[in-house]
Amino acid sequence: QVQLVESGGGLVQAGGSLRLSCAASGRTFGSYAMGWFRQAPGKEREFVATCTASGHSTHYVGSAKGRFTISRDNAKNTAYLQMNNLKPEDTAVYYCAVSAKGTYINTSPSDFTSWGQGTQVTVSS
Repeated sequence: QVQLVESGGGLVQAGGSLRLSCAASGRTFGSYAMGWFRQAPGKEREFVATCTASGHSTHYVGSAKGRFTISRDNAKNTAYLQMNNLKPEDTAVYYCAVSAKGTYINTSPSDFTSWGQGTQVTVSS
């Protein structure tokens, strides 16, 4: 079982940037696909970005394309979500997760087996 801990959230003005980190325990991190999801108050958890185990393939929700970048450093057991040009509608708790389907692009929460505790991102207008 991989354990995940997110960090890097905070309060930022619209147009600003944040980089979220997801630190993973376990020696098999490099075999898992990674995903970032977010959940705003009163809304369902939403897919944001994902990458395969190698990091070579990525996929984003439409609203994140061109603004967010998912990456990973398997040697450091860490994944990242660089978020630029943030908007108030990006405000949410952000979660990272891993999927055993390492070579696939996974976008459904049901594809992911381990989740972090979440980190709050608040974007003020």
